[in-house]
Amino acid sequence: MIGTEPSRTAMMAAAARAAHLLIDSEPYLFRDTMASALLGPHAEELIGYHLHHSDHPLLAAVRAQATVRSHWVEQRLAESAAAQYVVLGAGLDSFGYRDVAEGIRVFEVDHPGTQRWKREILAISDIQPVGEVIFVPVDFERDNLPRQLADAGFDRDRPALVGWLGVSMYLTAEAIGTTLAALSGLAPGSELVMEYMLDPALRDGNGHAYAESVQPVTSAQGEPWLSTFTPETLDDLLRRYGFATVEHIGHRAAVPADWWQRADALQPVDLCRLAHARLGG
Repeated sequence: MIGTEPSRTAMMAAAARAAHLLIDSEPYLFRDTMASALLGPHAEELIGYHLHHSDHPLLAAVRAQATVRSHWVEQRLAESAAAQYVVLGAGLDSFGYRDVAEGIRVFEVDHPGTQRWKREILAISDIQPVGEVIFVPVDFERDNLPRQLADAGFDRDRPALVGWLGVSMYLTAEAIGTTLAALSGLAPGSELVMEYMLDPALRDGNGHAYAESVQPVTSAQGEPWLSTFTPETLDDLLRRYGFATVEHIGHRAAVPADWWQRADALQPVDLCRLAHARLGG
């Protein structure tokens, strides 16, 4: 491969979305029909973990987390009037390659090396975007996000929806603030859906069990958890950069209640939540 491979966590999330359709029962929490192809040579190995240990509580929790958050942000995008969707830390996100993307300009923001890897996988698998997918290579330690978006053709005068999933827990408070400051320059009415990790005191039993199992592994892989929030502390931070919080959504509330009446191992995990905020109130 030419580029740097996506993070291990990004690949595990894609594997979980792919495995959900192979292992779990209906109703499906999310239908990601492209995730397997985007894993390229890692598909068999990573999806295989789920196939061979489908009822393992940890793997079931990974599938629940990866599918529920994607379901909710894409549902919000469908309900909004936004014609621009910014995917921060896009990794192996597949939105732009499924029919739901029709009529929406998708800006995939990620590290240049990761994007080179993904684009080669897309070319090898002959995966074409639905509508317009624009890659925005950003090294967050060096590059200016608003300038990079503008150079890629992003219209700063039109509201956008920004999806920021599976990223903030791996960033320092300073890095999160820098990103929010960059997003504060978007058009009024723009929306942000940011996944964040709860402070330990707010996690439920499933959340604690997940953290005890996963945190040492991600740290050993060079991706330690660095930031956690309460809803109140995140509200304060968002307000500092011009965002008014609309709601905080946990797993249980992110999908219809009867979807949790399941015959498989999936159940809600209160470890992370989604903050839905609007720029300019």
